[in-house]
Amino acid sequence: MESALLTTDHRPLTTVMLIWIDLANSPHVPFFRALVPEFERRGHEVLLTARDFAQTVELARAASFEIEVIGGHGGGRLSGKAGNLLGRAAQLARWARGRNIDLAVSHNSYAQAAAARALSIRCVTLMDYEHQPANHLAFRLASRVIVPRAFPDSALRRFGAREKKVRRYAGTKEDVYLADFAPDPRFAEVLDKLGVKSEDVLVVVRPPAREALYHRFENELFDELLERLCAHASVKLILLARTEAQRALYLSRKCANIILPREALDGANLIAHADLIVSAGGTMNREAAALGVPAATIYAGQWAAIDEELVNEGRLLRISQREDLDSLPLRKKAGVNARRSLHVRDEVADLILEPFRP
Repeated sequence: MESALLTTDHRPLTTVMLIWIDLANSPHVPFFRALVPEFERRGHEVLLTARDFAQTVELARAASFEIEVIGGHGGGRLSGKAGNLLGRAAQLARWARGRNIDLAVSHNSYAQAAAARALSIRCVTLMDYEHQPANHLAFRLASRVIVPRAFPDSALRRFGAREKKVRRYAGTKEDVYLADFAPDPRFAEVLDKLGVKSEDVLVVVRPPAREALYHRFENELFDELLERLCAHASVKLILLARTEAQRALYLSRKCANIILPREALDGANLIAHADLIVSAGGTMNREAAALGVPAATIYAGQWAAIDEELVNEGRLLRISQREDLDSLPLRKKAGVNARRSLHVRDEVADLILEPFRP
């Protein structure tokens, strides 16, 4: 008879697990919205916590997640981020203590990784950006690190992820929740209420994450992009501000065709109905690539290897100088060419739930 596998605190790791998921940022919500039903289908129980940052809590509740809201954002200063991380880790540890959690899972929630280590809970972290400085923390604290196949080996070594704890999957994290996505035609009614008509060229724009640890610089090209888009009468521009401060900033611009929604919109349907996505981040561009919608990145930081792959596949345009702005397709899209990578969700779920060996 085989002996039972053990957690780090020597409790048996049974077939059925209590899984704790921490939603630290808004892109984590659709990702785990696709995985939670898969975990539950396999017989596991799920608990969720969420950080009050960006639209994370609003989106989680819209996804019918029962969440415990713990902690918020630490602001733009590095000292504030460090203090917030430690404070939230302590809050999460207090919440998790005594719940008999078998596995902690996140898409690089540093606070969760620290809390799980303090409580001797197995921790799985997923990540797709190799230039995030805080990977040093998450990759070292996690019991398992799951990354796309394009994630460079050199970055894993640099961040302290030993080879035996690393698992890889094909595709992108956006394939996990968009491979079988079908647009809702009723979303056109939402756009109509915002002032976007069917004949308008809809461009959806995401500004830089100016307070993020990986984005410690200004992006002048993004400001010029807005000026050009505002000059096109046929374009309706939906700008998805990351913070209230950003929203106030862009509301002050003299631009008749800019729309800044106050409430969180269904991201996948918004992208599917758009004619062009331009983001100074990463997730929205990769969502557009997964759905086959024209996309351009105006990110001014160090590029992710997975984004380089999408450029090579012709699914993503790169804006790195003013001349590139002239090539943006400001017209109604001709059609879509979705990736439909249906295998990725099961593959990622398998890697997360793979038993740990003594």
